[in-house]
Amino acid sequence: MANIQEIKGKKGTRYRVLIRLKGCPAQSATFARKTDAKKWAAETESAIRAGRYFKTVEAKRHTVAEMIDRYIADVVPNKKDQVNTTNQLLYWKAQIGHLVLADVTTAKIVAGRDLLLKEPYTIRKTVGASVATERRRSPATVNRYMAAISHCFTVAVTEWQWLEVNPAHGIKKQGEPRGRIRFLSDDERERLLAACLASPNPLLYPAVVLALSTGMRHGEIMNLTWADVDFENQRITLHDTKNGERRVVHLMGKALLLLQELKTRNLRGGSHLVFPGKAALNNGPASIRTAWLTALRKAEIADFHFHDLRHSAASYLAMNGAALLDIAAILGHKTLSMVKRYSHLSDSHVGGVVAAMNEKIFGE
Repeated sequence: MANIQEIKGKKGTRYRVLIRLKGCPAQSATFARKTDAKKWAAETESAIRAGRYFKTVEAKRHTVAEMIDRYIADVVPNKKDQVNTTNQLLYWKAQIGHLVLADVTTAKIVAGRDLLLKEPYTIRKTVGASVATERRRSPATVNRYMAAISHCFTVAVTEWQWLEVNPAHGIKKQGEPRGRIRFLSDDERERLLAACLASPNPLLYPAVVLALSTGMRHGEIMNLTWADVDFENQRITLHDTKNGERRVVHLMGKALLLLQELKTRNLRGGSHLVFPGKAALNNGPASIRTAWLTALRKAEIADFHFHDLRHSAASYLAMNGAALLDIAAILGHKTLSMVKRYSHLSDSHVGGVVAAMNEKIFGE
């Protein structure tokens, strides 16, 4: 049955029609005149009941499995996280892939989401012998599964016109815990840097200093090329970042000196990479994982990951008076939401700003 909603805006009044018929996906359209809205509603309802409505026919013609297969073939290759996206979509294909698109409802997607939350999955780790452990997916992981199938439906609606409405749209996200904030204390930092400097791996210490100095991610550091490093202007240009945008990183102090030294020493045959792997094994980036874990153990630092060096850089910036907007720009975040976790570290700076304002206004 058709429902006509009156919408008032800056451009005047418009009329949105929403048609919901049992067994068919919802249909909607917006018109400037109510008479046109009524006419479209009547004609569309008649066409749907007679099986003549194009989008309804398309929704009955294609299955969810077909939609996912086409999305994996056409859209996923342009994404950064191709492996995880593919795996997430294959889960949905196993759950609802047999359904034609016209039969997919929000309730069925919610049922698949709830199964993700409840169903344990097995991971295997090889430490001497293969060990299998069961885990449950976190709310954040479930949200990624939901985002994958939702975007798949969105493409089917907007580009392929297989559907009128995305049935996953509007499903509430799972609450996620606040982001992890683990940064090095002054004493921990000294111990870690000393352990890295003593490491037999000559690339570990420069990589750790660069991460602490700039807040660069592990992947950005290990895939860094000499062409990206501008010694004259003391900056690094990152062309392939996590959010897909180019970012300029300022290079100075100890990090600058260490990279200049690496360039001069010409390690491992003059590779185009700043941190090259062993030429005898591959032409890709180095692996510092073993050296990193050894340094953590020798420095007696627990519960610390390489990515926490990025958190440490952001925390040091906040504690030294950097505004959240500046921290976001340095780290390459598009919004402030990701850096608000560091706001409590800059309370003293905010207090100083308020004090300066009061002194200027009241002279006290």
